[in-house]
Amino acid sequence: MGDPDLSAPAPAWWQTGVLYQIYPRSFADSDGDGVGDLRGIAQRLDYVAGLGVDAIWLSPIYPSPMADFGYDIADYTDVDPLFGTLDDLDALVADAHARGLRVILDLVPNHSSDDHPWFAEARASRDNPRRDWYIWHDGRGDGRPPNNWESLFGGPAWEWDEATGQFYLHLFSRKQPDLNWRNPGVRTAMYDVMRFWLDRGIDGFRIDVLWLLVKDEAFGDNPPLKPRAEGELEVGRYEMPAFEDLPETREIAREMRAISDEYDDRVLIGEIYLPLERLVAYYGEQLDGIQLPFNFGLVTTPRLAAESIRAIVDAYEAALPEGAWPNWVLGNHDVPRIATRIGPERARLAQMLLLTLRGTPTVYYGDELGMPDVKIPPELVVDPAAAGGRSRDGARTPMQWDAGPNAGFAHEGAQPWLPLAPDFAERNVAAELADPRSPLALFRTLLRVRDEHAPLVLGSYRSLDIEGGGLFAFVREQDGERVLVALNFGRDASVADLGAAGAAGSIVCATGLDREGRVDLARLPLGAGEGLVVRVD
Repeated sequence: MGDPDLSAPAPAWWQTGVLYQIYPRSFADSDGDGVGDLRGIAQRLDYVAGLGVDAIWLSPIYPSPMADFGYDIADYTDVDPLFGTLDDLDALVADAHARGLRVILDLVPNHSSDDHPWFAEARASRDNPRRDWYIWHDGRGDGRPPNNWESLFGGPAWEWDEATGQFYLHLFSRKQPDLNWRNPGVRTAMYDVMRFWLDRGIDGFRIDVLWLLVKDEAFGDNPPLKPRAEGELEVGRYEMPAFEDLPETREIAREMRAISDEYDDRVLIGEIYLPLERLVAYYGEQLDGIQLPFNFGLVTTPRLAAESIRAIVDAYEAALPEGAWPNWVLGNHDVPRIATRIGPERARLAQMLLLTLRGTPTVYYGDELGMPDVKIPPELVVDPAAAGGRSRDGARTPMQWDAGPNAGFAHEGAQPWLPLAPDFAERNVAAELADPRSPLALFRTLLRVRDEHAPLVLGSYRSLDIEGGGLFAFVREQDGERVLVALNFGRDASVADLGAAGAAGSIVCATGLDREGRVDLARLPLGAGEGLVVRVD
């Protein structure tokens, strides 16, 4: 892939920026109720801006009975009192913008709460005008659901409604009935929701489970699940062709983009768990779809090894439509943290990978500290997905700010909604800011290096062939400047011949923050789990 076309328009902020996901319940509690809130986030904006990131993405803050902690929405155009008020959100957006930070909201269009007024009307009677805003179906007799569709939280995806004598569909909790995106009224209402927030200055949306919006009208059974590779993500006993990636869903993506394009400098990010060749279709044939269909390649791969990483990155680069912009992510609120998946030292290596690959990186709060998952006692598990055997609570625990009461997350005497990590007295923002070799120091250094070396933002990408296993190296190049990234995912130290990148160079960042100076690229020593960023002569 060559250097960017210098005659092309200036890149958008979401192409050059780094995104930072905040799970509001767990970031900062300003009022002592044990749950994070908008004022708490506002009080910590200086920290976020100081990281060097460019935008914050907020998981849902809408009114909700919290059956799925905000992903069950009872009102799409307000803020839940647990988090604050619309005025608080407006103030947060203004404060963020004043610091050069954009604000992205979660949009949850697949389902509402069963407490939403739309669903109250839909279940009032079979002939209610909003009945068809949701998906209803007769059973197969003897109390059996219409088909074998499974909830991603476990169990059947159908719930019997005694009052109207039909089942309604819920791909998640029974408290989250699926909206019927084949109904024009649903589309109009949801597009009005988008305009409501865009009018208030929101800079874009991360669209929840975008690839599942439209369901097969035939309502046929899904086939059994095909065998998966060891460690590969599974969501149930069946494949999901009946409601996964239907052509109409990509049409909706284009319609959402058209709404977003009514406003300046906005971005849409799609949650889409699909193979690369299907994922990239969401960019649109004319790049008129989602600007950033989330690429979960580094999340769903069974193990982060050099060979598998190179295969993922090279395949993704090859699959991207001409002009499409890549993106990368290591974790989020739905999966175990990267430090838990691969260990704390390899997590440093993974951060270097994330922040030097071509494309927009998204960072999950706390990963900059190297926070691992917290083991939650069974009696304290609150995640509804735990019914399906996989609790996400361990990756959602409170942010660790300092060694004081409640790790600085909440007032002394408050009871945080999830338990704190046992290591918060040592692993916290204050401690790591004072440690020049901490994970946080590495994170901040990597973002500074991105700013100082243009190839790491917009430069081309080329992977290198290396003899022996365990090493992944690639070159970023732009306007005559070349940067080499060399990552040793192996268990042993190695001396790598990376002469294909150039003869020599200078180290600008090392994962241990303990190396600098000139290096011979034909004989480049790398410790086990070590990564280097080198400016090539």
